[in-house]
Amino acid sequence: MTTAAAPGSPAGTAITQRVHSLNRPNMVSVGTIVWLSSELMFFAGLFAFYFTARAQSGGNWPPEPTELNLGLAIPVTAVLVASSFTCQMGVFAAERGDVFGLRRWYVITLIMGTFFVLGQGYEYMNLVHEGTTIASSAYGSTFYLATGFHGLHVIGGLVAFVYLLIRTRMSKFTPAQATSAIVVSYYWHFVDIVWVALFATIYFVR
Repeated sequence: MTTAAAPGSPAGTAITQRVHSLNRPNMVSVGTIVWLSSELMFFAGLFAFYFTARAQSGGNWPPEPTELNLGLAIPVTAVLVASSFTCQMGVFAAERGDVFGLRRWYVITLIMGTFFVLGQGYEYMNLVHEGTTIASSAYGSTFYLATGFHGLHVIGGLVAFVYLLIRTRMSKFTPAQATSAIVVSYYWHFVDIVWVALFATIYFVR
């Protein structure tokens, strides 16, 4: 028969501390969520700027000769959305202590995110070739500002993935690294959700 540890015994104290540790929110995660909330407000401002410019345009939106490449945007968006699932698989691996699984899924996510950035860069080149620049019109200003700011966030996420992968290669996998993997996933999911909203607004709301 197994004897339960007395509340005042060392074993009982250790168990209590572990339970409290599991139930207490991680301050790094909480800080990340608070920071992402402030970023959400900034993106909300960009959406407001976009809709204000659209309402005041008084003509075609986007104006000629701008022609967005929906055939490129759809697969690029699908890849970015799918990267949220691969990122979460990496989190599940980290929670199990499976560092090899974490690396595998995060490398896949890194590749998918890079594909998105390259796709966005290709879209920019086509638009500039057509004459749509950040200074050409109100549409150009809002388009490049909103998508460019989001693109910088994606690149920041890719840097975070690379940094985390290097850390897990250079030292033994620790709970702190698992927490870092979870925090990076919060950021990546946020970036994905914002892009879905941007994609729907820019490519379908005319």
